[in-house]
Amino acid sequence: MMMRFSIPVERGNEAFEDGSLGQVIQAVITETQAEAAYFMVEGGERTGYIFFDLEDVALLPKLNEMMFAALDAAIDIVPALTFDDLKRGLSS
Repeated sequence: MMMRFSIPVERGNEAFEDGSLGQVIQAVITETQAEAAYFMVEGGERTGYIFFDLEDVALLPKLNEMMFAALDAAIDIVPALTFDDLKRGLSS
């Protein structure tokens, strides 16, 4: 799975000042046991992409609420395939 999140500038500034910005992102990375995570600025907002294997969809509400409540983040979660996954799917 891929989680893309963006954090509004004002809320991101507040979270940076109070120390919660890094804590929340670290909690999501830990909770998902992320395979990779990338951070950048898109559209003037702090943005991140976290890639992880999702074995139980019941984890999604917890992840979403962590980002919504603490950071007012906008979130997209979409399936993401490795090349091996794609090859397996195409061979079916």
